Amino acid sequence: MNSKTIKRTLAGLSALTMAVSMTACAGGNSQGSEGGTTAAQTAETTAPATVAINTATLSQEEEAAVDSASSMLRDVELEDKEIKWLCHWDLNPDSTGKSIPVPLSLFQSKYDGEITWYPTTWNTRYSDLSTYVLGGEGIDFFQRDESSLPKGIVSGMFSPIDDYIDIDSDLYDGVRAGMDLYSFKGKHYAFVNDVTADAAVIYSAKTIDENGYDDPWELYKEGKWNWDTFTKMLEDFCDPEAEQYGLDGWWSEKPLYLSAGTPAVSSVDGLLQVNLRDANLEKAQNWMYSLWTKGLVFDKSLFDWSIQTHFMGEGKELFFICGTWTLMADPSTWECGIAPEDARWVPIPCPADAEEIYQPATAGGYCLCKGASNPLGVALYVECELVAGLDEETKAVNRQKQKDDYQWSDILIEQLEEINKQAKEHPIVEMADGVSSDLSSLLTYADTEGIKASMHGTDWPTTRDTMNDTVVTMVDEFNAELSAVE
Repeated sequence: MNSKTIKRTLAGLSALTMAVSMTACAGGNSQGSEGGTTAAQTAETTAPATVAINTATLSQEEEAAVDSASSMLRDVELEDKEIKWLCHWDLNPDSTGKSIPVPLSLFQSKYDGEITWYPTTWNTRYSDLSTYVLGGEGIDFFQRDESSLPKGIVSGMFSPIDDYIDIDSDLYDGVRAGMDLYSFKGKHYAFVNDVTADAAVIYSAKTIDENGYDDPWELYKEGKWNWDTFTKMLEDFCDPEAEQYGLDGWWSEKPLYLSAGTPAVSSVDGLLQVNLRDANLEKAQNWMYSLWTKGLVFDKSLFDWSIQTHFMGEGKELFFICGTWTLMADPSTWECGIAPEDARWVPIPCPADAEEIYQPATAGGYCLCKGASNPLGVALYVECELVAGLDEETKAVNRQKQKDDYQWSDILIEQLEEINKQAKEHPIVEMADGVSSDLSSLLTYADTEGIKASMHGTDWPTTRDTMNDTVVTMVDEFNAELSAVE
């Protein structure tokens, strides 16, 4: 059945809405061993947006809507009804049992399925996974994050998923590009339920207007938002003596170099490839170095090596690159200090001559555990999530929730949806973090070294030549291990 039919049939799902959980972070279940997670961890550990319904009060029309949604799913008999979920948060509703997310409701009504939660913590999740897999517990699925793949294949933690899905079906249209990112040796290793932007450029409409600049969002819509316009705006604005600063934040480097379309390490033909000598990556790094040499990057040394993004609300800073989760909170807690009515974001700028608008992306979803007891059950549950995510009226409820909870304006919501759309169409990720902690530390972890060094005063040829041979050796050794996996 085609996607238009699915969307039309699913329109009735919004009638079921009783409450919405926006990008449901682990919440009370997301505690690590110290009892909490960092903001960066939270950004990587969000559950899919879900719509909760009160199943005790369904009308006949509402029951019919669930039945219609169920008809969009595969007609198969699930012999084993249980799927085992290892994570630091639960996919099941709270202990009251009154509110059930739509994907779980579909899984229950269509397949009589149930999810058994195996609790863990953020800090112990991989050691617990290893214990369960080696012990033959039959854990079925595990949250995919930047550390999962491909090293989880080499370590024997995860299995390919292709035998349990039809990736060419319409249901996977919106996530297929994200799933292809995690294809190794001709096999897919990630059940992706959504692809979203990993970062965006945050700015204040008030500051843009007061300085007489063209709105970055309007430039984007005209096809003129790129490295050149981004740079020119920073050049005009920056004047430290007048307390006017440029690009602030801890997370700017990675999104900016990825915008050229080439990560330091990528997956090519099922194995990994080192791109440190790639012309695209060099172009991005040289541009980033120019931002530093021109004084357009906020100098944290002036403020005890800390960011000062609250300057944005005071009109003293122009841009802040960060995950979109930054504004998914009460505006009184926004570290950028921008008033809700002035808050804006725009995609990461691309090279002026770029044919595609590559966006750093996050592929939400799961990995299939080695020795899973019910892999088909996991595939069917993920398809329930995909079906639920297609409903346009449910999306409208999400938008209202954004307005109510975060005081987002219509334009801010429109911008985020467009940014995520670009991420879905042209996603790009850095694969180094999923190879090993040693490679991640060398390339991406340090704040002022590796591929971040260009925006901290070290020219790219110096950085590249210092680490290229070591990176190539690490990746070659990993590829040999990956090739040996059956």
